[in-house]
Amino acid sequence: MNRIYMSACLLLSAMSVSGNTFAQQTSAVTEQHYFGETPPGLIPKLFDPKVVSPDGRFEGGTFSPDMKEFYFTRKNGKYKERVFFVIRFENGHWGEASETDIRWPQFSLDGSMMYGGKWFRSKTKTGWSKPKKQGSFLKEQGHGISISAQGTYFFPFYKKEDKGKGNIGYSRMVNGKHQNPIKLGEQINQGEWIAHPYIAPDESYLMWDVVRGDGHGKSDIYISFKSKQGVWLPAVNMGPLINTDLNESSPRVTHDGKYLFFSRGDWQVKEDGSQNWVGKSYWVDAQVIESLRPKI
Repeated sequence: MNRIYMSACLLLSAMSVSGNTFAQQTSAVTEQHYFGETPPGLIPKLFDPKVVSPDGRFEGGTFSPDMKEFYFTRKNGKYKERVFFVIRFENGHWGEASETDIRWPQFSLDGSMMYGGKWFRSKTKTGWSKPKKQGSFLKEQGHGISISAQGTYFFPFYKKEDKGKGNIGYSRMVNGKHQNPIKLGEQINQGEWIAHPYIAPDESYLMWDVVRGDGHGKSDIYISFKSKQGVWLPAVNMGPLINTDLNESSPRVTHDGKYLFFSRGDWQVKEDGSQNWVGKSYWVDAQVIESLRPKI
């Protein structure tokens, strides 16, 4: 009886340790993924975790694919100019945020490359390499960039003849070299201040922001799906839950495919007559994209 009793106690003790370990691991994963914030449904909600926004000055940011780095910005209040930060998940918890010279980075799907605008950095054993130029095919690039799983670049470019309207184009790799950008058609390039494209990894859809006559008054987020024949379909406004009478911009889907992040804000006029951008980060379940996908 004593031997059986001791065995039972050892089993219960092991189960208790195992249960505690599982709970700790689950807690760590919950904390790591989106700072433990409660995920949104199909209605966008403010993304403003206290770890990056202790004083409410957080604007928005981007997670690395492994969810161990988050690059973000703070602005307004004591931050007279926009300040760039990074925070890292180490030893089971998020550390302290620190300023960084890396601005608005995006990441390749495998996490081996960080890019933004005309520069990129490669992942090394000791961290990120120094920035390098991507090439002359991006010489007219401005206001956003996105790369598909195939390595195709989608970005807006601005020419004098565009008179500020801009156009989204793409550049594919041909014989080891990226070709000059090819402008997409009128299904996408309508309106003014076309910017901040996001291409789906499989290139099945493209999102961007633009000011258009059929929008909600300021910049709205639009989406275009690619047909089975490989043709871009007419752009669709993403609707009144995403777009409001404020400026919505910079759509991005998380690397796990679960959430759509975007910026919502407005320009405020200061006492000296200059304008100041005040924006916040919002997130919503990525199923809002599938709800707009044509059923054909």
